[in-house]
Amino acid sequence: MRVMVIVKATKNSEAGVMPSETLLTEMGKYNEELVKAGIMLAGDGLHPSVMGKRIQFAGSKRSVVDGPFAETKELVSGYWVWQVRSMEEAVEWARRCPDPMPGEDAELEIRPIFEAADFGKEFTPELRAREERLRSELERRKNKA
Repeated sequence: MRVMVIVKATKNSEAGVMPSETLLTEMGKYNEELVKAGIMLAGDGLHPSVMGKRIQFAGSKRSVVDGPFAETKELVSGYWVWQVRSMEEAVEWARRCPDPMPGEDAELEIRPIFEAADFGKEFTPELRAREERLRSELERRKNKA
């Protein structure tokens, strides 16, 4: 199963406080462990929400809202995408994570990523084929980069 591990934002991450060399070193070692174990598929840190935008939908109407966004506890400051055997394995790996926000309360959230089978009969063979073509194209582009 694939999961997204979400690093929740904090006051400092939203203020743009950059991680220390020590934390960068610890996270680098942790990421190496994840890669060597075949767990990590992707991962990155995100700039504070002041640099972001939200697109709000109301029927056919779209509006753009500039950051920063309120409610720091609801924001994301980074993420990983992992391939694991179970949610329990994801929790085991998450428990081994260095404290992502030293000096502040920090939180990781683990969420399963939908797989094709999760969508049932509404995900028709035609839609599945289109999805597979798109994923193949993304993989080709990634390999060229």
